[in-house]
Amino acid sequence: MKIILLTIILPTLIMFFFLNLAAREWFLRIQEKRRRAEREEALAESLVLDFTHESKTLKRVEVEDPEARILCVDDEEIILDSLRKILVLDGYNVDTVETGQEALGLIQVHDYDFVFTDLKMPAMSGTDVAKSVKHLRPDIDVVIITGFASVESAVECMKHGALDYIEKPFTEDELRLFVKRALIKRRDRIEKQLKPRVHVLGPEDSDPVIPGEFSIPGGVHVSAGHCWVSLSEDGTARVGLDDFARKLLGSVDSIDTPDIGLTVKAGNPLFRVNQGSRRAPFNAPLSGEVIKINENLQNDCKMPGQKSYGQNWICVIEANNLDAELPQLMIGKSAVTFFQEDIDRFQAFVSKASGREDADPQSLFIGVIEELNEGSWESALKEFFGR
Repeated sequence: MKIILLTIILPTLIMFFFLNLAAREWFLRIQEKRRRAEREEALAESLVLDFTHESKTLKRVEVEDPEARILCVDDEEIILDSLRKILVLDGYNVDTVETGQEALGLIQVHDYDFVFTDLKMPAMSGTDVAKSVKHLRPDIDVVIITGFASVESAVECMKHGALDYIEKPFTEDELRLFVKRALIKRRDRIEKQLKPRVHVLGPEDSDPVIPGEFSIPGGVHVSAGHCWVSLSEDGTARVGLDDFARKLLGSVDSIDTPDIGLTVKAGNPLFRVNQGSRRAPFNAPLSGEVIKINENLQNDCKMPGQKSYGQNWICVIEANNLDAELPQLMIGKSAVTFFQEDIDRFQAFVSKASGREDADPQSLFIGVIEELNEGSWESALKEFFGR
């Protein structure tokens, strides 16, 4: 009886599964056709509207729930018509203008995700557009449109903050794919950005990850060299990298832990964080003897942006001079103040080290230290972790 039921029910379930998939695919196609029809209608309607009160050559097309907002600059109207049609039908809001001066006026009164600019234009070059956009609005990503002969110039623009470049002529599919990849790059960068806010959390073991912000658990002490210390009732202290060091360092290949039984003195080297061939030493926040190291940390130390506290301690020290050294560590409000001061100093440090006019001092990102050149990397370690 069971076999008979299975022979009846199983084919029915399989048929229902495939019918459900087919219905879902049909529904998605209907939705896409409807969206495309709406975008075609928006394209047709918007092109008869007059936006000359904002900019002489401005043409604007807006769609419902756009993937991104794009401003295109090119002195050839035929190129702008092509960009507008392809991008609008793919779900983007698009403004187009024929001069860089118009573009710079628009970015000061409108929010855009991208500016696409031709490299060779008579009135204002794409290089000047890229520099000016990143100076006025560092939050906007610039893409250079260039011919094959000008690729070197496009690459030069990237040194001034341009996100990427695309060579023309390009097909519709090539442009769609390029913009989708550029959007992924932008979203990844925004996701990695850190807001200069510091939170005091609950107990260290709860340690929730707060995307884009720094944290310090209540009851945890912080050293001037950005190690955290959690004291136990028996006088032992767990030590690890605080959230400032963990996030700004980025990926970690391995950690050279101290030997068990090693006697250390506050302010002297305790462990090293390794990034490729680079070695970042961190000093002991307390004096005493190393009695334990965290073997489990080696399994997941390569994950950037993970929890900094709780179970991610590096070693345990049996402290022998707590009365004199504990007041030198920070906790609670004093730790928050210290974090904020170092965040402000580090923002200024990165802006100076980058040497770029478009560097935004109001944001950091996970792994920013990892991307510094060798000299700036060494300077950052000495100034912020070598204390």
